[in-house]
This record gives sequence, C-alpha cells and structure tokens, in this order.
Amino acid sequence: MVERATDVLVVGCGIAGAAAALRLADDPSRRVTVITRERPPTESATFYAQGGIVYRGPGDSVDRLVEDVLAAGAGIASPEAARAVAERGPSLIDELLVGRLSIPFDRCEDGSLSLAREGGHSLARILHVQDATGRAIEQALVDALLQAPNVQIQTRWTAVDLITSPHHNRDQLTVYRRPQCHGCYVLDRETGDVRRVLAPATILATGGLGQIFRHTSNPEGARGDGLAMAYRAGARIVNAEYVQFHPTTLAIPGASDFLVSEAVRGAGARLLTPTGDRFMGRHAPEWMELAPRDVVARAMHQEMVKGGFSHLLLNIASSLGAEEIERAFPTIVAACREAGVDPTVEPIPVVPAAHYHCGGVLCDLRGRTSLAGLYAVGEVSCTGLHGANRLASMSLLEGLVWGTAAAEDIAARNDLPDPPEDDLRPWSSATESEADPVLILRDMETLRNIMWHYVGLARSTSRLRRAVDDLDHLWKGIDDFYRRTKLSDDLVGLRNMVQCAWIIARAAMRNPESRGTHWRSGA
Repeated sequence: MVERATDVLVVGCGIAGAAAALRLADDPSRRVTVITRERPPTESATFYAQGGIVYRGPGDSVDRLVEDVLAAGAGIASPEAARAVAERGPSLIDELLVGRLSIPFDRCEDGSLSLAREGGHSLARILHVQDATGRAIEQALVDALLQAPNVQIQTRWTAVDLITSPHHNRDQLTVYRRPQCHGCYVLDRETGDVRRVLAPATILATGGLGQIFRHTSNPEGARGDGLAMAYRAGARIVNAEYVQFHPTTLAIPGASDFLVSEAVRGAGARLLTPTGDRFMGRHAPEWMELAPRDVVARAMHQEMVKGGFSHLLLNIASSLGAEEIERAFPTIVAACREAGVDPTVEPIPVVPAAHYHCGGVLCDLRGRTSLAGLYAVGEVSCTGLHGANRLASMSLLEGLVWGTAAAEDIAARNDLPDPPEDDLRPWSSATESEADPVLILRDMETLRNIMWHYVGLARSTSRLRRAVDDLDHLWKGIDDFYRRTKLSDDLVGLRNMVQCAWIIARAAMRNPESRGTHWRSGA
C-alpha cells in the first residue's frame, strides 16, 4: 500500500472544496492535497450548475435575504447560518469571484452586474454567466489551484473510508479518547492500489447523492460517498429526510435528465399540463411559477397523478422571443434541440427529479463536524442553512462561504495533532475476486427504483416501511458482496449509495410531519 502525507486533505473539487483549497494555498508552506474521482478536476455538480449565485440586489439587505432563506426553509432553517451566509457571501463574491478570478458575470448595457430573480426570492439578486454559471466558476477555481505550487490535485482517486482513531488504531486504549479523523483510504483507479493519505485536517466536499434516485439532475459522481463515509466514521448526520426535487428536468425518452434551470421560470416561463392548463394558480396563486421548489415540484406531482400524465410542459416561447431565449439560455437550447425539442418555438417536456440534499453531515459555522479533525463543506454538509428546503441559487454561495470558513479555521489552528502513522492500520483486503459489473448494475437499478417509488416526492408510512425493509435486505447482500470482492470504484459507489438510501429512508420513516421537501401523505 502506497503512503502519502499532507497538511490538509480535501476530498472533492467543486466550489466548496476548491474554495477551501485555494484559501489554504495562500500559505506557501502548507501542503494541500485535493482528490477527485474523475480525470478532469472540474467534474463536479458545480460545473453543471446552470443557475446563478446569490448576491445582493437593489434595495436588498442582510435581513431581507435572511427572511427569504428562513421562509424557504419551512421553519427549521438556522437563523445563525442564514445570517452568516448573508453577511459574508456578497463580500466573498466581490473579493474572490469578481476580483481575484474575474468571473465574467452577465452585465447590463451600462456595465452593472445583471441580476435575476428566482423562486422564493423577494427581489432580483442572482448573478449569472448565461446558463452556465457553475462552469465558469469551477473552471476559474481549478485553473487557480493548478497554478498553486503547494496544491496537488489527484484525479481518478476514489475515497473509500475515513481513517479514524480509535477504529483504525492498533492501540486499543485509544477507545477512551475522543474520536479523531486522520485522513482517508483512497483507491487509485489507474493502478487499483489503495493509498493511505494521512492529514491532521480532512475536508469532505464530496457533493450530493441524487444518483440514488431513478431521476436526478445530478452528475454521475453524486453517489453520497462523503455522507456514507462520515456515517460509518461516527459523525453526526441530521435532516437526512429532506431531499429537494428540482421541478424541471428534461422528460424525453432516451434523453438524459438534463436540468432546465430555475432561471427559465424566472424569465417568465409557464408550467402547463399537456392539455394546455396553466395549473400553478391552483397551488401557489401568490408566487405562481416562482414559488419555492418544493411547492412547485409537489404541485407538478399532484397534477401528473391526477391527470395521468408522464410529464408536464414548460413554455418559455410564449414569454420571450427566440433571439432572447438563445442569448439567455444557450446551453439549455442546445440540449433541448439535441433531444428533438426547440424551446424557442415549442414547450419543453419536463418532470421533477432529485436535485439537492438539504441534510448531511452536521457542521458548525466554521465547517467543523462532530468528529475531531473532520470538516464538511458544500452539499455533503448540513449547516442548517437550507432547513427543509433550499432557496434557489443558494448552493454555490453556501459552498463558497463554508469552504472559505473551514480553510480559515484550519489555518488559524495549532491544536490539530499529526496522525500517529505507526499506530494506524494499513488497508487490507482478503480477496482478489473481480466484481461482476452486471450484479452492480442490477443492484443500482433496484436501489434507484426503491427510492424513486417509495422515498420520492410523495411518501407514506406503508411506502417508507416497504423501503426500509427492502433496503435492509439489499444492504446485507451488498455488504457481503463488498467484503468478498476486489475493490473498484463502482463497488465503492454501490456500497455508499445503499447506505445513503437507508439513512434517508430511516430518517423519513421517523419523521411523521410533512415539512418542506419531506411530504407525508396517506397511511
């Protein structure tokens, strides 16, 4: 097994992990290692984020943004977290994204920043780079990291498990001490070797878990790796039942679940049934299509069930001209045309899909988790900011704020002990039996169908009970498969996916109250 040591290990390279690494890199004496599963380090949920990032609008204030965050969070968003992001966020955008990285945000004819309004916001305060905001931010962050001599980005490295005391310590007396994270076991996908990467501080920035559902807007890597690893290591997980479904993903047979940005509804698009009925007035007459995401997704689900529809329609062509649609949403137009729909002249078939996990690994305002030495930032974490439902375009800002906060906290600390290298067990594997990819694929399909039908937009006691029973059985089989099969990236992902599904289903079963994205209906 190959050894590696670093001062800070960052697992994941989206906006949260990259912002943390970049801030830590300001000290040239500090070694920072960033690991990511894919070859291009830009591959992350951030890269695919079409929507924008929350800034500040004319007549805006910290208090007003806090009010919007708390309203969207359905009564359980943290006021402290909301205030922290409202106070720190806009200045970090000015300092890092606009100042240091020169992100080309859209501007008005007079040169001022162009601001959009999205669902749940009381005014226009969203910055965009057309409909590819995340791509512009992610590329700039990675480019800056690649120029930092003290940052090493390792691609095609899959995090397998956190290394902790006392669990991985040879000295059994450490069981009486506070649990401590010392880094991570990592699978090198090129060689098949498992590396022990040790670090005084580890930052989890692994993103979300949408891939555990049959329909999701998330990229392939959103398997819940970080959440599952943190759970196994004993970190505290909260609000796991709150999974936000994005109302509008492309619903064309054979096409991927491509996300059609909230900004399209912000620009005036209308939701219709296939028979042409504009239905949001029955569900949210005050907000219409600009209602919070959970309200829109639930309304769409009800209309689909009531009407027996496989999809609904999103019509932007009735509100904007073709030239304006192409200018504002080039990525969406291209994706729709590739799938056989031209949004400049016809409605887009859409369906809700799993989009964002509002719960996660509990962390404080500095990104610290309940496990010493472990930080969590971005979607894998639960800062309390989102409560039961995330406000539109808050995810990029949360990642930026907490990634920076975690880095600043680590840089200021001198109490993080060096890992006890000689006392920590090396990785060991008892088998060289290769995993059958067909078995992995079938288990993934089974898992996704269980979550979609039983733990999706509409949950009931009977469905959740069935989900927990099915997942218990599936977990036992996958765990046995994992222990007797040679390690691979797909096998690691399958193990983590079933663990995350079980965590969410159990949390949903325990919570009988409908709130935000967690909607209980019937027996």
